[in-house]
Amino acid sequence: MTENKRPNVVIFMTDHYRGDMAPPYGRCLTPNIDSIYNDGGVAFTNCFAPSPHCCPSRATFHTGLYPSEHGVWNNVNVGNTLSRGLNDGVSTWSVKLAEEGYKLYHSGKWHVSSEEGPEDFGWINICGNEKYSGKQGYRPGPNPYEWSRYVKNNCFTDLKGADPQSVRKEGQLIREGYPNFYLYGEAGSPFGNRQIENDEKVVAAAEKQLRECCQNPDQPFVLYCGCIGPHDPYFVPKRFLDMYDINDIELPKNFYDNMLDKPNLYRKTKERFAQLTVEEYKEAIRHFMAYCTYEDWLFGRLVKILKEEGQYDNTIIIFTSDHGDYCGEHGLFAKGLPCFRPAYHVPMVIRWPQVTTVRDERNIDKYISLADFAPSILEMCGVEYDKDSYSGKSFVPLIKGDSEAIASWKDEMYTQSNGNELYGIQRSIMTPKWKYVYNGFDYDELYNLEEDPYELVNVANKPENRPIIRELAAKLWKFAYDRKDTCINPYIMVSLAEFGPGIIFENEK
Repeated sequence: MTENKRPNVVIFMTDHYRGDMAPPYGRCLTPNIDSIYNDGGVAFTNCFAPSPHCCPSRATFHTGLYPSEHGVWNNVNVGNTLSRGLNDGVSTWSVKLAEEGYKLYHSGKWHVSSEEGPEDFGWINICGNEKYSGKQGYRPGPNPYEWSRYVKNNCFTDLKGADPQSVRKEGQLIREGYPNFYLYGEAGSPFGNRQIENDEKVVAAAEKQLRECCQNPDQPFVLYCGCIGPHDPYFVPKRFLDMYDINDIELPKNFYDNMLDKPNLYRKTKERFAQLTVEEYKEAIRHFMAYCTYEDWLFGRLVKILKEEGQYDNTIIIFTSDHGDYCGEHGLFAKGLPCFRPAYHVPMVIRWPQVTTVRDERNIDKYISLADFAPSILEMCGVEYDKDSYSGKSFVPLIKGDSEAIASWKDEMYTQSNGNELYGIQRSIMTPKWKYVYNGFDYDELYNLEEDPYELVNVANKPENRPIIRELAAKLWKFAYDRKDTCINPYIMVSLAEFGPGIIFENEK
């Protein structure tokens, strides 16, 4: 990196990309992510999203705040959303960088607000998000599009009570009264979707912009490329599918979890996929992995330009995702309210010239959250900021090997969800040994992660674990108090936590 030059930043954010499909895990073919990881990059092996949904997690990435603070709880574009965008007064790290002279370019998925677009937060929008221009967005109230998908859609299967298996095609999930859904397939097939075309367009726009940026080396820039993949349904170009042999695909170790000791909603969700045969489950996993490899290929196109234009060693490169995907674990796919690790664990691989490149250790196992990116990006770019304005904490000291920061770093991870469009209050705390999940809509969960890393056995009902739950609940409520969380109504019909928020004030008079 040129002396005294502020670094450029390229951020490649995927959607649904599981943390264990990127380095250092080696489960997936990812030659381009591997290349920056092996060439002086670093992987945070315990990076987590705050929520198993796009909008709240992306809002956290951009603001450095948790959902209870920034106000985005679920999909901002649907008719029954809990919020259309960020709370009044909430800003993003991009605004600060723009004020400090950076040029910021946004290509692809935004999904932070339906009332404001990237250009309202310091970005120059180069691809997608046109519907937010002029702050038109989606108006509050029912969205006509919601019903049009039923009234105008002729892709329904009318079984009239017949067994779905008698007419179901491979990879198809039949839901009477809903549009037909294919979990996986080959891009370009009759059931292929628009996601591949979208990501090609988004990356092409990013490539063009990146070459232009590299022509002016004195102007620092941030390029954000937001792809849709590997979001379900998993439709993938054939050449990437051909890289994986179905005979090599194994079912997850918790695949046969009957979830009888878990919330009823978990089992009801799992039943959506019960139509699939074991071979179809394996095919869906194969398609997901191929989709991850396809996203890696798109990412590599941007890295190649940085090298060709001589800016590779002047640019911080970040590969991450908004959340993960169950990918067959517990018999589930996609993401949602079940609070299992795969929906929250995301990749985080970063190459920071002259910083990560001089490290000996390539992996960092400390917990980090998407909330930690905002202060970290500002610090990496040499921009001063008010630490009190973020709930996240800069992970730069971890990268630099600061022994004091490493010793005092958090050993807990918290999540916040009010459910997707079905709603359901859920909060969790995870430590290296325990994971406690408060479910406002059903019974709680407790997993001993040292003995049960695949979250198969819920031990919340064991009397000997009651003190452990109380200790974890106290930490969970303290986090909620500090983050202005309002899921604390004491009314008798909704105060269903085993230990209520008052336990954190037990020593106060």
